[in-house]
Amino acid sequence: MGIYVHYFQSPYGELIIGDYRGKLCLCDWRYRKMRQTIDRRLRTGLQCDYIIGQTDLTRLTMEQLNEYFQGQRKVFDVPLLLVGTDFQKSVWQELIKIPYGRTESYMSLAVKLGNPTAVRAVAAANGANAISIIIPCHRIVGSHGELVGYAGGLRAKSRLLELENADGYASQLKLF
Repeated sequence: MGIYVHYFQSPYGELIIGDYRGKLCLCDWRYRKMRQTIDRRLRTGLQCDYIIGQTDLTRLTMEQLNEYFQGQRKVFDVPLLLVGTDFQKSVWQELIKIPYGRTESYMSLAVKLGNPTAVRAVAAANGANAISIIIPCHRIVGSHGELVGYAGGLRAKSRLLELENADGYASQLKLF
């Protein structure tokens, strides 16, 4: 058994999609800075390696992503497998709750998790998200609404928020 991976060229950049035993464990930017760290965490946590190949789940994921990029999908319903620490998983579960077209700050996420002093830890967990877009880490902005780091780059983040018309970001994001 391995993690079946397939590369997918989205309108916002290339993604790597991974299926482990019928659950999505990876949907991440192929050329992000933390690529090796994320890959190592998945391979170690699942005790297997990547196998290039499409599966029914990778095809379904690409179909749902295409619907999202065309403005036809606001919620994803592929089965997920979160691979990380308990704290990271709790952050990712909170990210899933952020609705399409809305944004949150690291601080508000830390407060929702019951630990308002954990802003940096929340930011680190957000950055370690291996299931981008579907677990919507792009919906996290700075405390004053500013765009802050994103694995796919700030241009991709701004375009995703513009696609969702997230909290009025469409008018603010023309700089990117």
